[in-house]
Amino acid sequence: MGLLEVLKFPDPRLRKKSQPVKEVTQELQAFADDMLETMYEFRGIGLAAPQVNRLDRLIVLDTRPRDADSENARYESSPFTELEEKVEQPLILINPEIIEKEGSTTYDEGCLSVPTFFETVKRYEWIKLKALNREGKAIELETDGLLSICIQHEIDHLDGKLFIDRLSTIKSNRIKNKIKSQGYPEPEEPEQE
Repeated sequence: MGLLEVLKFPDPRLRKKSQPVKEVTQELQAFADDMLETMYEFRGIGLAAPQVNRLDRLIVLDTRPRDADSENARYESSPFTELEEKVEQPLILINPEIIEKEGSTTYDEGCLSVPTFFETVKRYEWIKLKALNREGKAIELETDGLLSICIQHEIDHLDGKLFIDRLSTIKSNRIKNKIKSQGYPEPEEPEQE
């Protein structure tokens, strides 16, 4: 397994539309595992293949709270909804497609491809999804809460969209122009003991 490079806006590769996966191979499974490792390393809760420069319809997610003190990312109890509790995570979803949706909710979203920026985005509150799992088996799941929001965010990536595209034109342009003119802030170095 290995860490993958996460593309950052305004990289034009983030705007390309992903293609459906025709066959779930061992190579694709290993790539999905690398995506999970990369997502955990950068403290994300979701990652889509286009963010690591691959145009397959593949996303990985894990919205469970992680204990920051544990190198193995141990999980603590969480305030999940009933539907979220029923979904085993981490999730590897191949060719995900939302087949039903209801309601409306908002959440302050961030993105590994637009680091340090967070904005309130409107999403569907509840979704029903069909996809293939890591083994290539067809699955369906329904969820709400943060998991629903995260799935919708990652599917946007498969279609070449970023969360900043869902903001008002003024907010979106302000963020895009700031990034293009000033870049991203340098990550802070961890304090030495």
